Amino acid sequence: MFTKINIFGQIFQNKDEIILRDYLALERTNLANQRTLLAYTRTSLYMLLGGIAFLQLSEFENIKWLGLVAIGLSAVLVVVGIIKFFIIKRRLETYYSKTRTESSQN
Repeated sequence: MFTKINIFGQIFQNKDEIILRDYLALERTNLANQRTLLAYTRTSLYMLLGGIAFLQLSEFENIKWLGLVAIGLSAVLVVVGIIKFFIIKRRLETYYSKTRTESSQN
């Protein structure tokens, strides 16, 4: 009924021998993935601090909901960042293992 579309594998289908430039590109992608996880974490911490600040404001009782929303978004951002990090990491590791076996066979 449903078919799985493997776009990532189709884009990086490699039939030539892997050269240094390709390995360096994979390393840059890995570093960009780590940098993106850190950006999600940083944004989440800022949302958490903002939410705590809104909850501490005693003069503005009618916007306490905004603090709760910010704290909830903070938790969602951490989860989304971690999930995306591991998905990309697994795809890169799969590609690494494919390229290493193809290189060793040639």
